[in-house]
Amino acid sequence: MNDLLINVKAILSTTPARWLNLTGTLPVELLTRQPAPKEWSALECLLHLLDTEQWIFPPRVQAFLAGQDLKAFNPDSQGTPMDASTKPAEIAASFAQLRARSLEALAQVAETDLSNTARHSELGTVTLAEMLHEWAAHDLMHTVQAERAVMQPFIAGSGPWRPYFADHDIDAKVHR
Repeated sequence: MNDLLINVKAILSTTPARWLNLTGTLPVELLTRQPAPKEWSALECLLHLLDTEQWIFPPRVQAFLAGQDLKAFNPDSQGTPMDASTKPAEIAASFAQLRARSLEALAQVAETDLSNTARHSELGTVTLAEMLHEWAAHDLMHTVQAERAVMQPFIAGSGPWRPYFADHDIDAKVHR
Protein backbone atom coordinates (compact mmCIF):
# COMPACT_ATOMS: atom_id res chain seq x y z
CA MET A 1 0.00 0.00 0.00
CA ASN A 2 1.46 3.32 -1.04
CA ASP A 3 1.21 6.14 1.46
CA LEU A 4 0.73 3.70 4.33
CA LEU A 5 1.31 6.32 7.01
CA ILE A 6 -1.20 8.73 5.45
CA ASN A 7 -3.85 6.02 5.07
CA VAL A 8 -3.37 4.59 8.56
CA LYS A 9 -3.56 8.06 10.12
CA ALA A 10 -6.73 8.75 8.10
CA ILE A 11 -8.41 5.56 9.35
CA LEU A 12 -7.26 6.09 12.94
CA SER A 13 -8.48 9.68 12.94
CA THR A 14 -12.03 8.70 11.91
CA THR A 15 -12.62 6.15 14.66
CA PRO A 16 -13.06 8.50 17.66
CA ALA A 17 -15.71 10.57 15.87
CA ARG A 18 -17.67 7.43 14.99
CA TRP A 19 -17.61 6.32 18.64
CA LEU A 20 -18.45 9.76 20.00
CA ASN A 21 -21.44 9.79 17.65
CA LEU A 22 -22.57 6.25 18.53
CA THR A 23 -22.26 6.74 22.29
CA GLY A 24 -23.74 10.23 22.17
CA THR A 25 -26.89 9.22 20.29
CA LEU A 26 -27.70 5.54 20.91
CA PRO A 27 -29.42 4.37 24.08
CA VAL A 28 -27.31 2.42 26.55
CA GLU A 29 -29.52 -0.63 26.01
CA LEU A 30 -28.43 -0.88 22.38
CA LEU A 31 -24.77 -0.27 23.21
CA THR A 32 -24.67 -2.92 25.92
CA ARG A 33 -26.82 -5.53 24.17
CA GLN A 34 -24.89 -8.73 23.54
CA PRO A 35 -25.76 -9.91 20.04
CA ALA A 36 -25.17 -13.58 20.89
CA PRO A 37 -23.46 -15.62 23.60
CA LYS A 38 -19.70 -14.98 23.63
CA GLU A 39 -20.13 -12.03 21.22
CA TRP A 40 -19.08 -8.57 22.36
CA SER A 41 -21.59 -5.76 22.71
CA ALA A 42 -20.78 -2.42 21.08
CA LEU A 43 -19.63 -1.06 24.43
CA GLU A 44 -17.32 -4.04 24.98
CA CYS A 45 -15.78 -3.32 21.56
CA LEU A 46 -15.19 0.28 22.62
CA LEU A 47 -13.62 -0.81 25.92
CA HIS A 48 -11.30 -3.10 23.96
CA LEU A 49 -10.31 -0.23 21.67
CA LEU A 50 -9.64 1.90 24.75
CA ASP A 51 -7.45 -0.88 26.19
CA THR A 52 -5.45 -1.26 23.00
CA GLU A 53 -5.04 2.50 22.75
CA GLN A 54 -3.59 2.58 26.26
CA TRP A 55 -1.48 -0.55 26.35
CA ILE A 56 -0.93 -1.96 22.88
CA PHE A 57 -0.59 0.09 19.72
CA PRO A 58 1.16 3.31 20.83
CA PRO A 59 3.58 1.41 23.11
CA ARG A 60 4.31 -0.98 20.24
CA VAL A 61 5.12 1.89 17.89
CA GLN A 62 7.59 3.15 20.49
CA ALA A 63 9.01 -0.38 20.88
CA PHE A 64 9.61 -0.62 17.13
CA LEU A 65 11.38 2.74 17.15
CA ALA A 66 13.49 1.71 20.17
CA GLY A 67 14.31 -1.77 18.84
CA GLN A 68 12.47 -3.59 21.63
CA ASP A 69 10.41 -6.78 21.60
CA LEU A 70 6.60 -6.82 21.69
CA LYS A 71 4.47 -8.57 24.27
CA ALA A 72 1.25 -10.39 23.45
CA PHE A 73 -2.05 -9.08 24.76
CA ASN A 74 -5.00 -11.27 25.72
CA PRO A 75 -8.19 -9.17 25.88
CA ASP A 76 -10.01 -11.88 27.84
CA SER A 77 -7.57 -11.79 30.74
CA GLN A 78 -5.99 -8.34 30.44
CA GLY A 79 -8.89 -6.20 29.26
CA THR A 80 -10.93 -3.68 31.21
CA PRO A 81 -14.08 -5.32 32.58
CA MET A 82 -17.47 -3.79 31.87
CA ASP A 83 -18.56 -1.41 34.64
CA ALA A 84 -22.25 -0.52 34.65
CA SER A 85 -21.57 2.84 36.31
CA THR A 86 -19.36 4.11 33.47
CA LYS A 87 -21.19 6.14 30.87
CA PRO A 88 -20.50 5.11 27.24
CA ALA A 89 -19.94 8.75 26.19
CA GLU A 90 -17.23 9.07 28.86
CA ILE A 91 -15.46 5.98 27.54
CA ALA A 92 -15.64 7.36 24.01
CA ALA A 93 -14.26 10.72 25.21
CA SER A 94 -11.35 8.96 26.94
CA PHE A 95 -10.69 6.98 23.79
CA ALA A 96 -10.74 10.17 21.70
CA GLN A 97 -8.22 11.84 24.02
CA LEU A 98 -5.88 8.86 23.90
CA ARG A 99 -6.22 8.59 20.13
CA ALA A 100 -5.31 12.25 19.69
CA ARG A 101 -2.09 11.60 21.62
CA SER A 102 -1.46 8.45 19.57
CA LEU A 103 -1.80 10.38 16.33
CA GLU A 104 0.71 12.94 17.61
CA ALA A 105 3.14 10.12 18.42
CA LEU A 106 2.48 8.49 15.06
CA ALA A 107 3.48 11.75 13.37
CA GLN A 108 7.04 10.99 14.53
CA VAL A 109 7.17 7.81 12.44
CA ALA A 110 8.98 8.22 9.14
CA GLU A 111 8.61 6.17 5.98
CA THR A 112 12.09 4.75 6.66
CA ASP A 113 10.89 3.38 10.01
CA LEU A 114 8.29 1.11 8.38
CA SER A 115 10.82 -1.67 7.78
CA ASN A 116 11.86 -1.75 11.46
CA THR A 117 11.34 -5.18 12.93
CA ALA A 118 10.50 -6.45 16.39
CA ARG A 119 9.96 -9.85 17.85
CA HIS A 120 6.38 -10.50 18.94
CA SER A 121 6.11 -13.14 21.68
CA GLU A 122 3.45 -15.11 19.72
CA LEU A 123 3.90 -14.09 16.08
CA GLY A 124 7.67 -13.96 15.68
CA THR A 125 9.38 -11.23 13.69
CA VAL A 126 7.04 -8.49 12.45
CA THR A 127 7.57 -5.12 10.81
CA LEU A 128 6.25 -1.74 11.87
CA ALA A 129 4.43 -1.55 8.52
CA GLU A 130 2.62 -4.81 9.28
CA MET A 131 1.67 -3.60 12.74
CA LEU A 132 0.31 -0.32 11.33
CA HIS A 133 -1.82 -2.28 8.84
CA GLU A 134 -3.08 -4.35 11.76
CA TRP A 135 -3.88 -1.24 13.84
CA ALA A 136 -6.05 0.26 11.10
CA ALA A 137 -7.77 -3.07 10.37
CA HIS A 138 -8.29 -3.63 14.10
CA ASP A 139 -10.01 -0.25 14.45
CA LEU A 140 -12.32 -0.94 11.53
CA MET A 141 -13.03 -4.53 12.56
CA HIS A 142 -14.17 -3.66 16.07
CA THR A 143 -16.20 -0.68 14.93
CA VAL A 144 -17.96 -2.85 12.34
CA GLN A 145 -18.40 -5.55 15.00
CA ALA A 146 -20.01 -2.99 17.31
CA GLU A 147 -22.32 -1.71 14.61
CA ARG A 148 -23.24 -5.29 13.75
CA ALA A 149 -24.16 -5.89 17.42
CA VAL A 150 -26.38 -2.78 17.38
CA MET A 151 -28.04 -3.99 14.15
CA GLN A 152 -29.38 -7.25 15.61
CA PRO A 153 -32.72 -6.11 17.06
CA PHE A 154 -33.46 -4.21 13.86
CA ILE A 155 -32.62 -7.20 11.68
CA ALA A 156 -34.80 -9.45 13.86
CA GLY A 157 -37.72 -7.06 13.49
CA SER A 158 -37.41 -6.49 9.75
CA GLY A 159 -39.91 -9.21 8.82
CA PRO A 160 -39.80 -10.17 5.14
CA TRP A 161 -36.65 -8.03 4.62
CA ARG A 162 -34.66 -10.14 7.10
CA PRO A 163 -33.06 -12.35 4.40
CA TYR A 164 -31.43 -9.20 2.97
CA PHE A 165 -29.32 -9.06 6.14
CA ALA A 166 -28.23 -12.71 6.12
CA ASP A 167 -24.52 -11.80 6.17
CA HIS A 168 -25.03 -9.83 9.39
CA ASP A 169 -27.83 -11.78 11.10
CA ILE A 170 -26.16 -13.38 14.11
CA ASP A 171 -29.35 -15.10 15.32
CA ALA A 172 -29.91 -16.80 11.96
CA LYS A 173 -26.30 -18.03 11.91
CA VAL A 174 -26.59 -19.44 15.44
CA HIS A 175 -29.70 -21.43 14.49
CA ARG A 176 -28.40 -22.92 11.22
